[in-house]
Amino acid sequence: MNSPHYDAVVVGSGFGGALVARALVDAGLKTALLERGQWARRDDVDWDQREILLKQRYRGASPLLVKQYGRRDFERVYLNEVVGGNSVFYGGAALRLRPGDFVRWPFSYADLAGYYAQAEQVLGVHGEVGGDPHEPPGIGAYPHGAVELSAPARRIYEAGTALGFKPFKIPLAINFSDGARPLCLRCITCDGFPCKVEAKNDMAATVLVEAQAAGLEIIVGAVVRRLVQRGGRVEGVEYADGASRQDHALSADLVVLAAGALGSPALLQRSGFDHPLIGRFLMRHCNGVASYVFPYRTNPAQVFHKQVCFSDFYEDLRAELGTAVGVIQDIYTPSSPIIRHYTPWGLQTMAGLMAGCMQNLLCIAEDDPREENRLVLGDELDAFGMELVQVEHDYSEDDRRRRDYLLGKAGAVLRKAGGLLRYRHLIDSFSHAVGTLRCAAAPEEGVLDKDCRYWGADNLYVADGSFMPSSGGVNPSLTIAANALRVAERILEKR
Repeated sequence: MNSPHYDAVVVGSGFGGALVARALVDAGLKTALLERGQWARRDDVDWDQREILLKQRYRGASPLLVKQYGRRDFERVYLNEVVGGNSVFYGGAALRLRPGDFVRWPFSYADLAGYYAQAEQVLGVHGEVGGDPHEPPGIGAYPHGAVELSAPARRIYEAGTALGFKPFKIPLAINFSDGARPLCLRCITCDGFPCKVEAKNDMAATVLVEAQAAGLEIIVGAVVRRLVQRGGRVEGVEYADGASRQDHALSADLVVLAAGALGSPALLQRSGFDHPLIGRFLMRHCNGVASYVFPYRTNPAQVFHKQVCFSDFYEDLRAELGTAVGVIQDIYTPSSPIIRHYTPWGLQTMAGLMAGCMQNLLCIAEDDPREENRLVLGDELDAFGMELVQVEHDYSEDDRRRRDYLLGKAGAVLRKAGGLLRYRHLIDSFSHAVGTLRCAAAPEEGVLDKDCRYWGADNLYVADGSFMPSSGGVNPSLTIAANALRVAERILEKR
């Protein structure tokens, strides 16, 4: 098979893969990036809640087989596949981990602080220094100032302040001010949606466009089958064209794996890598949504209001449990059909009618890294003849305690804001999945070294969320981005 040769091949185009690929291209390396998905369409359908949230317009062809909450059987779960990865669907929150979150890591917060600052610049973060009561050190200023609060956000801000909390404006990687690019329209289709106007600073709309112009070759619809290894090195990558099923191969001096905390360990397993901790210690945060029904319409103008965050409780249980608790963020209310879909049978009609009078707070709680939370390859094959991934995951009592602690605090804020009827929704998505190829100081403790190089393969690096030894209590996106910049620098130093 003819194998074009590259200095570097990157697998995956999310925060990690995109930022490493751009750094390698900027350094003059001939680089190819392989992505299973296609470019987001950026049309009206991308803001249709039924099409995106229920029908999953961008769902991949190969399901995960997921067993969770003590259930006996696996269920099929489909993930989105698109150029830019989860950055296309995330809501823009750009929060740093705090120094205490690095106790299990082979490097410290101080080692990552400079890369956090770089990542904030690359992502064009809008924020306000000094408001976060547990703000990590070293944030001199954000690239752009925070925008004014909308009416629904101010309702939450004022209620929290009245309770003695210290709400602050979420740092957001959304373009509110750079007139050289499309500006945010202040709509409610950020979390979970591609941005139709490309105002969200996702990797596809920003970094990958720039890298492509600089010479990055992006191969879309590329379903990577395996990494080819020999003598302690990875020699190349074999993949299938997602449409034609035709097989291809690329040879490379360097391979960077960034297919996500579920995709990357599965690819290593399919490729014959045998480190015993591959796929172990899966984390995804223990999240829930506190919702209250108000005696009026909470957002009649349908304006953007994911703007307020609470970190007051971040350290409340660390002395006892050894972890952060997490944060609370304002989020939008889905439309009536989405509310009905996720409401238990018998309450669906009532919930749909009350959707316009609801306001919600998202609680992001740290979860423990547990070896039994894992993924392995199953016996069933997908359309490409590859083994499906089996995921087994459950939360610990401490995980649920942290989540419920935050839900209680969020409920108090919503009641103070005027909420009357309570509802709680538990989240079981893998959008925050991390940890399955943890980095460590020694090979018996993790799959990667502190520079995120695979133990035993000197030219294989990992740049996605799977490197994280713990999840912390905030969205992992900025940490993945910062670490990708760090990994890229280490790669170039070694060359």
